[in-house]
Amino acid sequence: MGSTPRIVVFTSDLTHSVRKGIVEIDRALPGSSWLIVQHRPPRRPGKLVRSQLRNLRRNGWRWVPYQLVNLMHSIGGNGAQSRPEAPGSAYTSESLRSRTNMRFLSVPDIHSESTREAVEAFAPSLGLSLAAPILRESLFAVPELGTLNLHKGKLPEYRGMPPAFWELWNGADSVGCTVHLVNAGLDTGDVVAETSVQRKPFSTLRGLQLSLDEAGVELMKSSVESVVTGVAAFTPQRPGGRTFRKPTLPQVAALKKALRTKPAARASRSRRVLKATYLSTAATAWRMGLRRASAPRITVLLFHRVTDDVRDNLTVGIEQFDRQMQLLREEFDVRTISDVIATGRIDPSGSPKVCVTFDDGYLDNYENAVPILLRHGIPAAFFVATGIIGTDEPFPHDRNRGDAPIPVMTWDHLRRMRDHGFTVGSHSVSHIDCAAEPEDVVERELSTSLADLKRELGSKEVIFAYPYGGRDNMTPERLELVKRAGYVGCLSAHGPSNLARVDPFNVRRTGIHWEFTHAAFLYRCLGIGDSTP
Repeated sequence: MGSTPRIVVFTSDLTHSVRKGIVEIDRALPGSSWLIVQHRPPRRPGKLVRSQLRNLRRNGWRWVPYQLVNLMHSIGGNGAQSRPEAPGSAYTSESLRSRTNMRFLSVPDIHSESTREAVEAFAPSLGLSLAAPILRESLFAVPELGTLNLHKGKLPEYRGMPPAFWELWNGADSVGCTVHLVNAGLDTGDVVAETSVQRKPFSTLRGLQLSLDEAGVELMKSSVESVVTGVAAFTPQRPGGRTFRKPTLPQVAALKKALRTKPAARASRSRRVLKATYLSTAATAWRMGLRRASAPRITVLLFHRVTDDVRDNLTVGIEQFDRQMQLLREEFDVRTISDVIATGRIDPSGSPKVCVTFDDGYLDNYENAVPILLRHGIPAAFFVATGIIGTDEPFPHDRNRGDAPIPVMTWDHLRRMRDHGFTVGSHSVSHIDCAAEPEDVVERELSTSLADLKRELGSKEVIFAYPYGGRDNMTPERLELVKRAGYVGCLSAHGPSNLARVDPFNVRRTGIHWEFTHAAFLYRCLGIGDSTP
């Protein structure tokens, strides 16, 4: 196709993944023009009542609390909005609508004559169905090259909805993602491309759906490129298959119970209930005004891995991390570590303040954590051992535990993260214990890591997070070496929160892992119980 692509998008919900997909395709096809048609039917009272009664009969008593939770979320809105410069700001609704090559059309009926006429007047070369209602041929056949649908399921085995659910229900070891041409059937058109996401030992439904969102963005982008350049191969679907419908709430509850494969709890059930009650009560009292009587604080959170491969003291789960970042977006003022170090003073006004950091440089940071941070507009800093980046060399703590080498990021990954607005700092070259190594070794590790970051990423003001992070892993003498090497700050990992002010060379962080419940995470973020400056 020699002319500039003209792409029409059919959708009923401009979710984050839909917006991100549009932006990434637009970046891959410079000069393209877009018409985004959003189906927004009017909400008539009678129809809403009939729908509620129908769902109540189908789902039983669970439908009432389910709807109450949805109502609370709708009243609360999306919480705090991301700053314009925050990572992920390119994928917001505001940013998307500001693109001069995109026109938006909100319609009460996507199949009306006026909608079809508007699409025909745009003269699209390609259509995309992204979270759209079932399209009629009078609409999906308008684009010259047809319309592509992003279906989060393996075809032809799993037509219908929702993503990942029925694969997990049937015990599949992976969940599929398919791009196909839209035709008169439901998810029956020729396949353009497909991929899958492997199920992990601790995968959850929501965790797999988040991974499918990212896989779908990449799959649709490559599919669009192949279609508009004329190299796409269209493969008819195999005979057979099955069409699924939305599961009932009892089915959802049953699947979640079946997937509950957490390691054995360390405490008794009664002790866990008492602890959860205390944490929730304390957090509620803190948010209702108790914090005004205490010194201002900022809690710097420390993560290492976001994965469903394992559950240990260095990991949090994918769904768990998503819930945590959503909480930070809605309840907290999330700062960058660079601003925290540059400012020093902690502003007592406004929402409680937190900062998000990662240590080491594991690949799952890029694959799992970064997409979630972008989804919620959360800034974060990643402190990497520069000599291990891009190698098969295991971290010393992983080797000592007898773990197999865990994949790490490459410099290309870090460059993309930098371009998104994330901070990348030093965690030495080879993850040394600064207090235990000779002075010349520490000096060499500090200077080499700093030079690596400047050469590979163009870094200027670089922060150092010393490995292991305990009080015994850094000495005053070694801290002087950090300052002399040219770093602008130094982070530990022995908490608690930072009170009243921040010492740039003694920024305390608190570690987070899979055992943190929602209440415990909130309690830790608020810095309740921290009393020493």
